[in-house]
Amino acid sequence: MKRKITIIGAGSVGSTIAYTLSNDDIASEIVMIDINKQKAEGEVLDIIQGTCFRDPISIIAGDYEDAAGSDIVIITSGIARKPGQTRLELAQTNVNIMKQIAPQIAKAAPNAIYVIVSNPVDVMTYVFTKVSGIPENQIIGSGTVLDTARLRCGLSEHFNIAQKHVHAYIYGEHGDSSFIPWSCASISAVKVDEYPEAMKRLGREVEPVDKDAMIEYVRKSGGKIIANKGATFYAVSASVVQLCKKLVAASDSMATVSTLMHGEYGIEDVCLSTLCLVGPDGYQGKVHVELTDEEVEKLRKSADALKAVISQIEI
Repeated sequence: MKRKITIIGAGSVGSTIAYTLSNDDIASEIVMIDINKQKAEGEVLDIIQGTCFRDPISIIAGDYEDAAGSDIVIITSGIARKPGQTRLELAQTNVNIMKQIAPQIAKAAPNAIYVIVSNPVDVMTYVFTKVSGIPENQIIGSGTVLDTARLRCGLSEHFNIAQKHVHAYIYGEHGDSSFIPWSCASISAVKVDEYPEAMKRLGREVEPVDKDAMIEYVRKSGGKIIANKGATFYAVSASVVQLCKKLVAASDSMATVSTLMHGEYGIEDVCLSTLCLVGPDGYQGKVHVELTDEEVEKLRKSADALKAVISQIEI
């Protein structure tokens, strides 16, 4: 099946997403758009010269009109986070960029499913939802898909179990107010809190997880990577491509993506991540998970932190 994916932003994240997609069979056509056309052309040339080892694929550096007919549009544009800088400190600068992009891409590809990756992703998803005119079911922020992947990596290493058996999620902001709803975290069908005892019955000694250390690991991973190498792009690109696979699959899937809240858990008019149903028709709705009172309070605090930023930016 022919599928067209447009990527806006040819920086480290956008170009790595394009490269990752070029090694998969999700898309038959990829368009890269960047204000720096020369940079986009260089990335495309570098990527396409390695595609002789796969079935034919079209990859071009284009303009907004070249996005026409796209099935998915991925927006990564914005100023990258610097060492020591929080995602929320990027807000106004990247909001201004989003406000320039939104009307142009929405006009060119009104029927596409939009995946917002630019940081701060929850604020950017909110802004795109408000200014683009694109229906909400076609707008998905990458949210805590990456954070959830980091959590599963951490739990997998702690328990020495394959990541595919770790079922745990990060809710809230893609940032410092995120949290782990431990009440619905499990290793296959075994609750995380019960897993050490389950292993003990098998003669294996497994330490209980340090919950405070685990959420700190998730929250600080991005900053640590940026401090060490200057940018993060491999894991986020893998997460976004995995999300794209869900959007072109034959059936729906679940993911912790950022979408506009309409009273769920008592939260209104802000984008943040909870478990959502997504698939070939885009965002299908939020999956209600019974959280504890403490977890609901953490989710509301995360929403308040994001609303505080939104109240200070010009949309």
